[in-house]
Amino acid sequence: MTDDRLMRIRSAEFQAMARRVRQVTQLTSRLNVLPFEDDAGKAELFEEILGRPLPAGVTIYPPFYTDHGLNLDIAERVFINQNCTFLDYAGIRLGERVMVAPRVTFITLGHPVDPEERRGWLSGGPIDVAENVWIGAGATILPGVSIGRDAVVAAGAVVADDVPPATLVTGPKATVNRQW
Repeated sequence: MTDDRLMRIRSAEFQAMARRVRQVTQLTSRLNVLPFEDDAGKAELFEEILGRPLPAGVTIYPPFYTDHGLNLDIAERVFINQNCTFLDYAGIRLGERVMVAPRVTFITLGHPVDPEERRGWLSGGPIDVAENVWIGAGATILPGVSIGRDAVVAAGAVVADDVPPATLVTGPKATVNRQW
């Protein structure tokens, strides 16, 4: 994405991203039907999806979903439970010893709020999760968020703002901010 974190839909960059999404969707579809004990098969597919082998001590329980894969940076000793989604085009970093519960969603791209721009542009920002963070079941992490070391994101929380280190964040965030 450009420095202003916008990408025009139907641009060359968007078309390249769309090709990668189709490729990775095929790979994750194959991954998610492998027998659970097929560690070699899972390792091979993760390497294709991420563009590199999984680091030491990483555990990922399928089903696993990502739309790009190449911008998902997973450190050592990370645990990702089943049915998690990583929309990583703008970049997601998980620090060492991060624990991700089932059904967590990381989203780095979205659309502008302005209705005139919504269908023509993508916007977003990277997500950075520091070391030893625990993210509870069903949490959603939105574009541009950083989560500090040792923090806990409670189950079902929607994280739209940075989380300071060694804190607990809870609850849904949906509130009316403006109208048009």
